[in-house]
Amino acid sequence: MRTPFHSILLPVFFVLGACMPSQTLEMPSRAIGDLDSDMPPMRVFTAPQPERFPISNSDLARDFIDLSFQLESGRTLPVFTRFEGPVTVRVTGAPPPTLGPDLSRLLYRLQTEAGIDITPTNDPAANITIESVTRAQIRSHLPHAACFVVPNISRLSEFRLARRTPNTDWARLTRREQLAIFIPNDATPQEMRDCLHEELAQALGPLNDLFRLPQSVFNDDNVHAVLTGYDMMILRATYAPELRSGMTRGQVAEKLPAILARVNPGGVAVAPRRAASTPRDWKTAMETALGPQATITERRSAAARALDIARIMGWQDHRLGFAHYITGRLNLPLDPAAAIAHFQTADSLFAQRPEYAMYRANVAAQLAAHLVAQGRGAEAVTMIGDHLPVVARHENAALMATLSMLRAEALDVAGRGVEAQAVRLDSLGWARYGFGADGAIRAKLREISALNPLNRRNGRI
Repeated sequence: MRTPFHSILLPVFFVLGACMPSQTLEMPSRAIGDLDSDMPPMRVFTAPQPERFPISNSDLARDFIDLSFQLESGRTLPVFTRFEGPVTVRVTGAPPPTLGPDLSRLLYRLQTEAGIDITPTNDPAANITIESVTRAQIRSHLPHAACFVVPNISRLSEFRLARRTPNTDWARLTRREQLAIFIPNDATPQEMRDCLHEELAQALGPLNDLFRLPQSVFNDDNVHAVLTGYDMMILRATYAPELRSGMTRGQVAEKLPAILARVNPGGVAVAPRRAASTPRDWKTAMETALGPQATITERRSAAARALDIARIMGWQDHRLGFAHYITGRLNLPLDPAAAIAHFQTADSLFAQRPEYAMYRANVAAQLAAHLVAQGRGAEAVTMIGDHLPVVARHENAALMATLSMLRAEALDVAGRGVEAQAVRLDSLGWARYGFGADGAIRAKLREISALNPLNRRNGRI
């Protein structure tokens, strides 16, 4: 289940001194892009560019077991389950125009990268039904969910009666045969696609999320928008011929060394990192810090608690960096200088390993905004240029648009106005996919324009 706090990582939150007219974390509109928009055409990613970073097969085996034999709630699963045989997928409800192409691209990736025999169909007996409904319909069933997947039903109207029955209990499954995924059709195109990737991956494979995974969508920090090279390895292993539904944890563990030697041959010689497990207290604190159901004061307190736990644990990995990043985000309106210090610490931690590149790109948006507000346009242009290729590879259009808008303002500050206008225009195509409605895009443009000291000096804001 994808929770709505993932959107905190999409619209970048800037409050630097007195230059900002707003202190909200959310965009004012989450509706799909306007059909009569006068903005440039929506831009979309075409050729996937998944990266696979070196990982020990010992670590990968541990991840596979923890992902496959536990639910996000912490409840253990007695047996391994998957689909046995070809998998069919159909779409029902009221899907927006972007859902079909995004699903086709995802199915192609699952076929070619994960080796899964999965195809689209219009047959009502499809193994997986993706029902496109409104956000309100989803939240009437699960108030804190952006989208979710359920076994043994095919329509949202069946969920209320089936919810507390053995039929929809993942722990009672011995084999996957029929599942339903519920996707909001009034979210931004990127949010719908992100839901599609995570929920279809969980419908096919792992049901758990692990904060310790830096290169995966199976991680509640939601830094990754689409399935990564790591995720495709996990799914390829899930559908290895040596495995079958109903196997126990021990039986699966016995088969994994040979499977992973084939799926990840380079991992045989890689030394294991053995990342520490994430304590329940840290996970709870981070979920509260990210979650919209808590007050801003509660979220700041939870972020501070998560940072304290990370330090006590002695972590030097992405979890410590992420705690600094979120602490900075939530405290930016109160103490900009302290927030910048948190961002700089996060940046130094994320710079340690290439698999942390998307984490670092999110931090770069904050640091670049600070540089623009200080009138240090040339430095901001350089910083943003270093991260745009990473964001493009990870297909995050909202962050791509935000960084491009920032780059346009930085170019203006640096006296390169013609280039700035071209970059700003280019950003709008990505913004239509990432932010959706024209009102949300214009609000983001105003927000970023307000950072530019030239605009403040000339009375343009």
